[in-house]
Amino acid sequence: MENRIRQAIAEAANIQDIKLVELSYPEEVFGDYATNVALKVANQTGLNPRQLAEKLSDDLKIKLGDLVDSIEVAGPGFINIRLNEAALVEASRERSERPLEGQVVVAEFSDPNPFKDLHAGHLYTSVVGDAIANLLETAGAKVYRVNYGGDVGLHAAKAIWSMLQEFGGENPAKLADINVKKRSEWMAQAYVRGSEAYESDEIAQRSIQDLNKRIYEVQAEHDTNSALGQIYWTTRKWSYDSFNDFYASIKVKFDRFYPESEAVPLGIATVRQQLERGVFEKSDGAVVFKGEKFGLHTRVFINSQGLPTYEGKELGLFQLKKRDYHPDRSIIITGNEQEQYMAVVLKALEQFEPELAVSTTHLSHGLVRLSGGKKMSSRKGIILKATDILEVATEAAKEVSDAVDERVVLAAIKYSMLKQRLGGDIIFEPKESVSVLGNSGPYIQYAHARARSILAKADINAVSKDVANLNGDERSLLLKLSRFTAVLNQAVAELSPHLLCTYLYETTQAFNRFYESNRVIGDPRESIRLSLVLMYADRLREGLKLLGIEAPDHL
Repeated sequence: MENRIRQAIAEAANIQDIKLVELSYPEEVFGDYATNVALKVANQTGLNPRQLAEKLSDDLKIKLGDLVDSIEVAGPGFINIRLNEAALVEASRERSERPLEGQVVVAEFSDPNPFKDLHAGHLYTSVVGDAIANLLETAGAKVYRVNYGGDVGLHAAKAIWSMLQEFGGENPAKLADINVKKRSEWMAQAYVRGSEAYESDEIAQRSIQDLNKRIYEVQAEHDTNSALGQIYWTTRKWSYDSFNDFYASIKVKFDRFYPESEAVPLGIATVRQQLERGVFEKSDGAVVFKGEKFGLHTRVFINSQGLPTYEGKELGLFQLKKRDYHPDRSIIITGNEQEQYMAVVLKALEQFEPELAVSTTHLSHGLVRLSGGKKMSSRKGIILKATDILEVATEAAKEVSDAVDERVVLAAIKYSMLKQRLGGDIIFEPKESVSVLGNSGPYIQYAHARARSILAKADINAVSKDVANLNGDERSLLLKLSRFTAVLNQAVAELSPHLLCTYLYETTQAFNRFYESNRVIGDPRESIRLSLVLMYADRLREGLKLLGIEAPDHL
């Protein structure tokens, strides 16, 4: 319809390039679709908007004749379009576009650091990253989900320095004393103690800096025999094991985990190579990128000790992803505190790998908070852990039902996070998330199960293939079902899972209005209504799956 409206504008007003033709959804009483294109371009035609809209509507009645029941002009120049039933049925059965067919996309998200707790932000990026990857896959892309974390760096040195203080030196035998179930918590506490010592004690700070260099050497030499090497590699594995357990619990999978240590050699080599070409500069023994000339700021890529910073390692990671996947597009999801950091990294990359930089999209988000929660600081040990979210959601679910279903708890968490627009802070309200009465994951799950129960009572062979002569409630539901593909295409284009959440909730409301006034089983219109129920259930299941949420037939 948008294409035909563009053609009508070209013919009626001799305007060839109309990029602003957009169809919106008016209140149903006015029509199924509306466009304000006449208001936008009337000043280029010599006509007032109402006159242009009337001229366009006459042309569109011909161009859209096979799709519409009516086209009317309203107000100062809005054009309202009402589809015929055949067009609604066709649209409701339409499959989504696959504009990314044949493209390779690398989606990097979650990115926890070993030796530290997984906080709520890691849970959020895991959930939203997986949903975005699902959207890209349904658009035809081959998506590789990758994860990146700092197994080397000052944070690792701080944690291990604290362990050495507790052990009375480099004594790997002491690791056997750590309770298996408490390993992650123990390492996180060691990091907090090390961070506090680094900031308050100059002797400890120098010791941690020296230890940091040694850990880089342990990594580079793959030293598993020395006492320090045994402590490092063992605790590093403990971290990765806990990460894997967590991802399994939220049903998110990754194709590849890149440790920072793997990015170090390529990062150093890349920075030094581009230093010779003038992309980077030397400053007080360090290698920096002068971002001011691009409206940014200066950042260090290799420090005065010859070690790569996060920025330098990030360039190494870009090279690793390029080597392993040759992506057409790369997506990175982080907290918004990294926006300026990533802007400088991408600008530096643009100087020598412009295509790689341009094909990279950096998405960011705010803090994840419980309603009324405090600001997080992993350095001070004041964090909302990922497991805290799981626990409070489970407790809230227990208040609703005696039998807590893991699928419902995960739906509560994921939907609560995904229904909020990506970019700002994310507020998690446990009781609201598990409610089956409002805009929540469990509510959509129960809506799906309810529809399946209706279908289970019927003869599936009785489902009509012909949907026609609809009453008002039936048509309203079909209209909502017909918009699924358009919403999905928009969610893919904008990388916005919240659009899909909004659609699913609004569709359940349309179904409720339909079902309140229209008996399905045993009604003379049973076959047609069963067809609507089946399409509705299938759309809910498909939408929930894209959000990473199961859609059980029974709950």
